[in-house]
Amino acid sequence: MTETNRAASGGWKTGAISALAGLLVGGLGVGAYYGFRTPDRAATEQVVREYILNNGEILPEAMERLQNRQASAAVSQNRAALERPFHGAWAGAENGDVVLVQFFDYACGYCRTSNPDVERLLREDPRLKVVWRDYPVLGPASEQAAVMSLAAAQAGRFRQFHDRLYAGGRPTEATIAAASQSAGVTGATLTPEVRAELQRNFELGRAIGATGTPTWVVGDRVLQGAVGYEALRDAVAAVRAARS
Repeated sequence: MTETNRAASGGWKTGAISALAGLLVGGLGVGAYYGFRTPDRAATEQVVREYILNNGEILPEAMERLQNRQASAAVSQNRAALERPFHGAWAGAENGDVVLVQFFDYACGYCRTSNPDVERLLREDPRLKVVWRDYPVLGPASEQAAVMSLAAAQAGRFRQFHDRLYAGGRPTEATIAAASQSAGVTGATLTPEVRAELQRNFELGRAIGATGTPTWVVGDRVLQGAVGYEALRDAVAAVRAARS
C-alpha cells in the first residue's frame, strides 16, 4: 500500500468513525428531547469510538456508505456537466430516459473488456444514452489517444475511432494511427477546446471520487471497475424503477 493509499484509508476510517459517532450521539439527543437524561456528549463520543475500534468489522460497511453518500451528492451537483457529451462522444437515444456515463482510458484493459458490455446495453435498450468521458490517467500513450479520440468526437467519428482502437489493443503510435485512419481523422492536436475538456473530465472525476478506470455514473450511483453487463443493466433498471 502506498503512502497515498494509507492516508486515504486513514481518512476514510476517521470519517466513518465520525459519521457513526454522530449518528449514535444524535440518536441519544432524540432521547433527551423526550425527557431522558441529557447525555454528556464527549463521554458518549468516547464510548462510541471505543465500540467502533473494538468492532472493526463494521468499518468497511460504514466507509462504503459514507463514500456512496458523498459520491451521490457530487453526482447531483455535477449532473449536467457529467451527462453533457463532448460533441459526438455519445451513443444511443439522444434524449434517453437514463444516461450511463463512462470515464475511460484507452490503455485500461478493464475498459477494453467492458466495451462489449456497453455495446450490448446499447443494442438491447433503445431508451438508454451512453456518454463517454476521456480520462487518460495511464501515461503519455493514453493522453495521445485521448486527444485523437476527442478530435474524432468533434468530427462526428467517435465510435469509429473508439471501437477500432480498442480492437487494436493497447494504444501505441501505430495503433492510434491505424484507428485514426480507419475513422478518417488525422492531424489532431491539443487544441484549447480539447485541453478544456480533459481538464473538465479530471475535475469531474475527482469530484465523484473516481479511483481509476472504468468509472461509471448512472442515476446518483458511481460504480468503480469492470462491473460487468448485469451490474450496469441492473443499475439502469434501478434508476427507472425509482422514477416510477
